[in-house]
Amino acid sequence: MSLSFHREHTMAQVEQNLRKNPIDYACRRTALGWMIMATTEKGVCCVQFGDDEASLVSLLNNEFPNAQLRPSSAQTFPALANWIDALERHVSANEPRPDLPLDLHGTDFQMQVWQSLLTIQTGDTRSYGELAAQIDRPNAVRAVGTACGKNRIAVLIPCHRVLRSDGNLGGYRWGLERKQALLDKESDG
Repeated sequence: MSLSFHREHTMAQVEQNLRKNPIDYACRRTALGWMIMATTEKGVCCVQFGDDEASLVSLLNNEFPNAQLRPSSAQTFPALANWIDALERHVSANEPRPDLPLDLHGTDFQMQVWQSLLTIQTGDTRSYGELAAQIDRPNAVRAVGTACGKNRIAVLIPCHRVLRSDGNLGGYRWGLERKQALLDKESDG
């Protein structure tokens, strides 16, 4: 997975950086409901799940309020069709997680958390506390949970693999049913 990291110190810097490039997007129905994937010229910047296409486009507008958003066609971003197909097959048909370029935008702390999430192997889980310790911030358990919740790239940045210390699911931006379904699929794989 190639990564393009944009380390910003504040959320204002994150938003300013995101305004610079157009974002192409496409929606697809999956086993987990509707999915939207959005990309910059550097890679995937957003994968979200929702109940319908309109709500996902609205979510994308909220995530990137000042960006130029363009519905994708094969002409505007040819790779996006292949990337969303590959991720849909992973989610729906249990194929391996695709190795896609990622374009991550976040604060230094968020980037640390998201990079650590990428080290959790398929079928494994961590607690929020273990993840905080992994990034040498053992007292930042709540902040780790918040960073997981700010993850814009579902499945490819596997925040679904983080559980509460008691083994319960905790939270998941895209719903606990989706989190459980992803964990079940990975444990069966």
